[in-house]
Formats: sequence, C-alpha cells, structure tokens
Amino acid sequence: MSKLIKEKENIEKTNGSVQLKSSLTKWQYSPAPESTDHIHLEKQYGLFINNQFVKPLSGKYFDTINPATEEKIAEIAEADEKDVDKAVQAAKTAYEKYWKKLPAKEKAKYIYRIARMIQERSRELAVIESMDGGKPIRESRDIDIPLAANHFFYYAGWADKLQYAFSNRNPQPIGVTGQIIPWNFPLLMAAWKIAPALACGNTVVLKPAETTPLTALKLAEIIRDCDLPPGVVNIITGAGKTGAAIVKHPLVNKIAFTGSTEVGKIIQKAIAGTNKKLTLELGGKSANIIFDDAPINEAVEGIINGIFFNQGHVCCAGSRLFVQESVYDEVVRKLKHRMKSLIVGDPLDKNTDIGAINSKQQLEKIHYYLDLGIKEGASIYQSDCKLPSKGYFCPPTLFLETSQSHRIVQEEIFGPVLTIQTFRTVEEVIEKANNTPYGLAAGVWTDKGSKIFNMTSKMRAGVVWANTYNKFDPTSPFGGYKESGFGREGGLHGLLPYLNL
Repeated sequence: MSKLIKEKENIEKTNGSVQLKSSLTKWQYSPAPESTDHIHLEKQYGLFINNQFVKPLSGKYFDTINPATEEKIAEIAEADEKDVDKAVQAAKTAYEKYWKKLPAKEKAKYIYRIARMIQERSRELAVIESMDGGKPIRESRDIDIPLAANHFFYYAGWADKLQYAFSNRNPQPIGVTGQIIPWNFPLLMAAWKIAPALACGNTVVLKPAETTPLTALKLAEIIRDCDLPPGVVNIITGAGKTGAAIVKHPLVNKIAFTGSTEVGKIIQKAIAGTNKKLTLELGGKSANIIFDDAPINEAVEGIINGIFFNQGHVCCAGSRLFVQESVYDEVVRKLKHRMKSLIVGDPLDKNTDIGAINSKQQLEKIHYYLDLGIKEGASIYQSDCKLPSKGYFCPPTLFLETSQSHRIVQEEIFGPVLTIQTFRTVEEVIEKANNTPYGLAAGVWTDKGSKIFNMTSKMRAGVVWANTYNKFDPTSPFGGYKESGFGREGGLHGLLPYLNL
C-alpha cells in the first residue's frame, strides 16, 4: 500500500492570469524489505583451499560488517603468507594433475554448471550481496547476480573454441593465476576473473575485498558443490598483506587486479623484472556529456543511473557531468527534481534507490571531499532526504560552478557525488573530458550518430556509452587507458590475458 501526500498548491494572480507557484506531489511507500529467511550464513568462515574450508594457519579472523546496520555478520579468516603458499601450491598441483589435462569440453561443463548454480541460488546471493556491501537489493538482484551467471555461461562457450578464436597461434594456458577483486561488485568481479581463467585452462587463487567477502565465499560453496577438481579454484580472505603475498609468490604466473590506482602502481613495481603477466582495472573519473540535441529526460535518468543508483561505488561512474550551455538550466532543474524523489535507506528494502556506503572509512573519505568542494568555492546541492539513524549513508550530492582545477573534479571520490560543468563546442568538451589522469569510461547523449562517432574516436576512454550508461554485457570488453589500467575483461579480449600465444 502507498500513501499519497499532496502539498497545498500556492496560486497567485499576476496581470489577470493565474500562475502555479508550486505544486509538489510526493509518494511515501510502505516498507518492502526482502526476506532473509532463505539465506544461510556461517558464524565463521575459513579459507577455501582444495575444495575445503580450512582454518587459517595464522589463527586470525576479522569481522565483516553490515554497513546499513553497523552490525557484525560473520567472522572471516585472515590468510598470511603461509596460507597463501598453501593455496598457491594447491592451485599448482591441480593445474599439473587435473585441469591442464582435462579435455576442453569437460572444462566447459564445469563452468556451465557453476553458472546454473548461481542462477539457482540467485535470490540468496542477492540478499547477501546487499547485506555485506550496502547496495540496493534491486541492483544486486537485477544486475550483479544475473551478470555474474552470464559471464560463466559466456566463457563456458569459449572453453572448447580457443583454437578458432586464435587460429594458427597455438593458445596455451598460463598456469596459476592470482586474482584480487574490490568491494563494489564482489560476485561480479569474481565471475569476470574466474570464468575466463578456467575457460583458458588455468587454475585460480582469488582474494575478495576484506569488507565484502561473503558472496565470494558462497561462490566457493557453489564450486565445491559442482565437484570441480580440488585446487582448481581457491578463495582466500584477508587484507592488503594477503594480496601482496599472492602478487609476490613465485609460482603465480599471472596477476589480475581491480582496485585503486595507487595499489595498481605498487603491484606493477612488485612484479617488475619477473615473467608474470598483469592486467589492471583501476580508478576512474568518467565524463557524462549532454548535448543540446539530446533527449533530456532520458539523459537525466541516465545521469541518475550512472552515479546515484550505485552510490557512486563504480569505477566507471559518470561522476563528471558536462552540459551544453543552452540546455544547462533545464538539465539542472530536472536533475534536482529527480534527485528529490530518490529514496536513501535500507539496502534490503525494494523501494530503496541509494543504499549504504560500504564502510565507515569510505564514508569519511566522501565527507572529506564534500568539505573540500565547499572550501574550493563550488556550490553544493543535496536532496532533502531523511537518512537512517544507524549505518553509513550519504545523500545524493551535486556540485555546481565547478572548473577543471577543482580537486573534486579531478580526483576519484567513489561516492554519490556529481560535479557539473558547461561547454559550448565539441572541441571544448573533448578537451575537458580527456583532461584527467583517468580514462575508463564516458557517456555521450545526442541524437546525432555522426557526433557520437566523432566523440568516441577522440575520447581517451576504454568504454563510451551512447544515449545510455552503465550497461554491461559479457560479450563486450571492458577496461581503461592511462591511470585506469590496461588489459581487457569480458568478450573475446578477456581471454587474451589468460593465454600464451
């Protein structure tokens, strides 16, 4: 049931005409929380090595916290160098003994089985993803989990076709791959990395982010239930030291990392002089560009989708908005109006548009940049929404009157914060959009196909969306330029980093 509240209309007469001064209709939705009765979580999780959950040799555990309630969900094992060595040795043995020798069509069956089991357990996975990460259940349910399954389906199809994909190049697996994923898309990032690695005949040691390990550990349960040969996929948990031990291990032949640019640079230095292969998908400060001939209403919804629905917790979030001068007032007015309708609250409530910030540390970082933007002279606008009394929440925020020199324009904030600038010509906006250390993604809104192709050929961004934003597909490669990293994940391109040709 919903309750309609209609505010009193203020009408004033001017020159004999009647003008509507303000008319606002708001809907208040009754809570619609997703049930948690169907999920099963252990109080304590070990390390997943050789298809078994084992206690860490370090004997250390840490808590994973629900960012919406600040309550402890479970205890998670913290792997040290000895635990990492145990996982890598298991992966090496599995590669030599099982996975390298297994016919490609049999590998495909295992990968396909994982995809089917993700589908079967999708409701449980979606709820756990929202509990552990803070993202709205609608995003977990409709985007993250289906896309994760689709990546396994897609790469299951490639497993026995590598000779056709890379004809006359004798594709061979690399061996043991070390994979480190971030907290913004925990299960999807795991699928992005594990699926192509297995399809190419490699074995895996994966480390999820310490703040969002639960869906990766549920994926470990799925892998165990799929009867994958022991050691083919190992999932170990921990913080930065655990990831560093994976990177430095001599038996790891390839590193795949998604995370901050700072850590990416450290990894590059760590493997310099070795034969390890490396792919990096790092930070971003992506531009969303609206021309005066764009469908404005659709563009505004695309902006909302590109930065606010995901709390800005996407490396390719459209956090820099460029609007052509002639439609600036209209876009800002409609954007503010749309922001007023956004609901910030319980991630498990199906009415919620913006969930919780992933951690207290991340919320503090966002608040730092909000204060910085004001100090830099930008004009701030925040929707008047009621935030929950507990948990880590931030209202959607606009910064107006910004320039290229503002730090809030140049630096990645990773929160629901959008900066807006104007432009007059195509050349001007291309120069502004490219004037950043990053080059991950961009969006262009116009009804002219020629303008779209002109923009995409001149923008230094790995992905450019046209009249949409944040649309992903397992058949499409994803990755960046400059300090956004190198290498591609997804599509045929996603196989290349996991093969010797």
